[in-house]
Amino acid sequence: MRVGIVGCGVVGATIAYRLSKIPGMEVLVYDGRKPDRLDATGAALGVLMAVSCAKLKGRHIKLRLESLTLFEELIPELVERTGIDIAYNRQGILQVFFDRAELDRWYTTQAVRQSKGFRLEIWSDVQLLERFPELASARSLEGNESVVGAVFSPQDRQLNPAVLTQALVQGAVQNGAKFHFNTPVSGFRSRGLDNHHQVTHLCTSQNDVPVDWIVVAAGLGSMPLTQTLNQPIPIFPVLGQALHLRCPKPIRPDSPVITEGDVHLVPLNDREVWVGATVEYPQSETDVSINPNPEDLERVRLRAIALYPPLVGAEVIRTWQGLRPRPHERAAPVIEQLPGYQNVSIAAGHYRNGVLLAPVTAERILTFLQTTL
Repeated sequence: MRVGIVGCGVVGATIAYRLSKIPGMEVLVYDGRKPDRLDATGAALGVLMAVSCAKLKGRHIKLRLESLTLFEELIPELVERTGIDIAYNRQGILQVFFDRAELDRWYTTQAVRQSKGFRLEIWSDVQLLERFPELASARSLEGNESVVGAVFSPQDRQLNPAVLTQALVQGAVQNGAKFHFNTPVSGFRSRGLDNHHQVTHLCTSQNDVPVDWIVVAAGLGSMPLTQTLNQPIPIFPVLGQALHLRCPKPIRPDSPVITEGDVHLVPLNDREVWVGATVEYPQSETDVSINPNPEDLERVRLRAIALYPPLVGAEVIRTWQGLRPRPHERAAPVIEQLPGYQNVSIAAGHYRNGVLLAPVTAERILTFLQTTL
């Protein structure tokens, strides 16, 4: 079977790697960008927040937990095959709280997770400061409240999304997959009537490539591609900005990811951290571009310093931004077969969880294909 994958961010690369392990599967990946331009993947912090997600039940939390479990096998496998150090942080995620009622609600989540075999620890302010005395002067930026406790998730993880994607591509190439960068896909050729169409070719500016199956995993580029098949999947951008900081004093090398609300502090070494990210929406639903707001980024920086006082005086090494693909008027992500087409799958619109959900997305796509094998 010849499978054409459109898009090589972390989701497309994970699908390519997973399918390339199947005997007899010929995997062709097309992306209009250069290999080092990762857009949404490059802007992500790689925080794998699954066990510490507040959701109690439903499709989304099920996907998160399954994907987190898949990572525990995927990362050592990739490191062994490629020799690439993916910098997989196994120190967990620490969520800090300034509101007692909000913290108390996590006892229900803790019980639900425990029933599924996952650990969550709920710490009082005394327990938190015994373990992290550097948070003694932490305050909320908005109300200047002091910490009341924390939720620690030892099974959640963090990694470098760009390095992960590099390893996935290299692993897939070793398995025989072929990647075509700087090669945008303009559309498809298909045959059939009514709601029983089948794509026969993937079309680029150079040639039309015969395929048995198509996977559209092009993020924001997925909507125009589905429009060419008269089955548009509306996906619009949400901007995220982040910072790379160097601390004036050393921080603990074994630090977990520390979060509070939408602010995440990702330790890189004993001096440097990533901090993010903003959530900035377009002015209208039809906008495909968003101008980054420097005030939003500055607020994230100030919230991070209030949360983690050792960041006072930290140097901003760089800032960056990326557009996250968010489905319109439906839940993220979109993992399904395209209506009316027997051999087209969509894996897009992961919004803020593309990195976390990449492995489970690949498994779902494989399930679609196996129905035809």
